[in-house]
Amino acid sequence: MTQQKQREINLRIPGPTPVPADILEAVGRPMVNHRGREFAGIIQRIAEGLKDFFLTRQDVMIVSASGTGGLESAVVNVLSPGDKVLAVSIGAFGDRFATIAETYGANVTSLPYEWGQAAKPDDIKQALAAEPDIKAVLVTHNETSTGVTNPLAEIAEVVRNGSVDRLLLVDAVSSLGAIPLDMDGWGLDVVATGSQKGWMVPPGLAFVSMSERAWQAHDRATMPRFYFDLAKHRDSQAKGQTPFTPTMSVFFGLDIALRRMAAEGLESIITRHRNIANQTRAGVKALGLELLCQDERYASDTVTAVKAPEGIDVGELRNLMEDEYNTVVAGGQAKLSGKIFRIGHLGLVAEEDIRETLAGLGEALGKLGYKAA
Repeated sequence: MTQQKQREINLRIPGPTPVPADILEAVGRPMVNHRGREFAGIIQRIAEGLKDFFLTRQDVMIVSASGTGGLESAVVNVLSPGDKVLAVSIGAFGDRFATIAETYGANVTSLPYEWGQAAKPDDIKQALAAEPDIKAVLVTHNETSTGVTNPLAEIAEVVRNGSVDRLLLVDAVSSLGAIPLDMDGWGLDVVATGSQKGWMVPPGLAFVSMSERAWQAHDRATMPRFYFDLAKHRDSQAKGQTPFTPTMSVFFGLDIALRRMAAEGLESIITRHRNIANQTRAGVKALGLELLCQDERYASDTVTAVKAPEGIDVGELRNLMEDEYNTVVAGGQAKLSGKIFRIGHLGLVAEEDIRETLAGLGEALGKLGYKAA
């Protein structure tokens, strides 16, 4: 595929998201000394800038890893084998978070929901009352496999109530920087996100922040950790360093991305995503299609999951969209494979991108024999 065609593609998946031209240019710049003064300045600017989007006074550690690496670090830095954990799952990534904890020996109690639904704070309250020795709750803020956003502020209130030590670990990979999240204000203990989502840079970096309560748990935790030991990252970062070789090109891009995001402002970014999500959902319904998330109070502002009409092959639809309309949409994951398709509207996205997507979708469906009721 040529570079020109890559630029023209309407990439409507929930990550990796499109990268603006100035950030792509920064990513392609020559290497520098990763232990030198110039790169130290970049690390320090980024570390401070990220705090404004996490809404925290705590350190935000920058780890060269995927978002899943960020989630693994969230688990191993605050838990010990045998610790009781409540894993709230509304989709594939909620299941993955639970699997990470199980892999390291946590005693996991699952609270699963039908895919397409949001978690209910009252259910979490009851689960915690039934097992008061639960030490941590795992929750995905925004589940990209289903297009559902959990009511995180309300969940945090339930988790905090009745326990000063219980931890709340949050997968904010596809929400932070696009959907409201207040780490300090909501009392979140570990929050992890990834560079390839709302931050508009390529994959390769995870950002993780921990509360004072989480750092105290870190001192007691005995799960194995080496590369993902966040104390190493915190201590190195304070010196303008990383403990291991960093994904330098992504740092270069993130430095520019944070300047762009600061110029737009967090509230404006959130409003833009909300408006574009409303535009997407309205357009999907105007085509006679059904959203997977029936209760739109919890419909994601970064990705919309759409039920495939009867008789429509999702693979054929996606191929047709890409080949004839230069638009890439995502398919379903795990048990939703072949049953839904997903439209990403995260990071670098404007109303025109969604108009183009919806126009192509309507024509592609028609060519495949779909007739709106």
